[in-house]
Amino acid sequence: MPRTLKIKSLLICFAWVLGTAGLQALAQDVVHAVDGTVKRVDKDAKTITVDTAEGTEHVFKYTSHTAVESFDDAGKLTKKGVGEAAVGAKDGAHVVVHYTEKGADKTAVAVRDFGKADAHVAKGTVTRVDKAAHTIVIKGEDGAEKTFHLSKDASVDTEHGVVRGADYVGKEGEHVTVHYTKIGGDDVVHFLKRI
Repeated sequence: MPRTLKIKSLLICFAWVLGTAGLQALAQDVVHAVDGTVKRVDKDAKTITVDTAEGTEHVFKYTSHTAVESFDDAGKLTKKGVGEAAVGAKDGAHVVVHYTEKGADKTAVAVRDFGKADAHVAKGTVTRVDKAAHTIVIKGEDGAEKTFHLSKDASVDTEHGVVRGADYVGKEGEHVTVHYTKIGGDDVVHFLKRI
């Protein structure tokens, strides 16, 4: 085999290995989200433990880069911060945690704290999405349809990672779980997960 061909073959193999390693690194950095109630914040271990409506417990590490947003009872952003000083979620607070996962470790990249908001969960099938009105209609397991307002800043967890509510492209027939609170008489979605 001529030397130039060997060098080209080695370069192609090297590029393939680097590309594969890069894709694996990107795949590990996909951001997902979980919605639940704060069970415990351990400032010494720098962890936040969250119980989901489905009964699963998740433990997330937080860092000096973890973004924190707090919302008032009217669903308006009241406080933004970064790092452990900003992780002020109290036990029983309703949160959406955006996280990355490497092996068994989950690291919070953002915590959205809704305080003691009375959160509700609904499951069903999407029957309509109105991007202009920012609404989504879901047919529940009981067959009844319900309209939800989808906040532009809602967290939507997809198989490819988290997107904002403003970027959500729902499809009729899609099965979803919505986590919402009542704000001003409306059912406002702050977390939506495709199932």
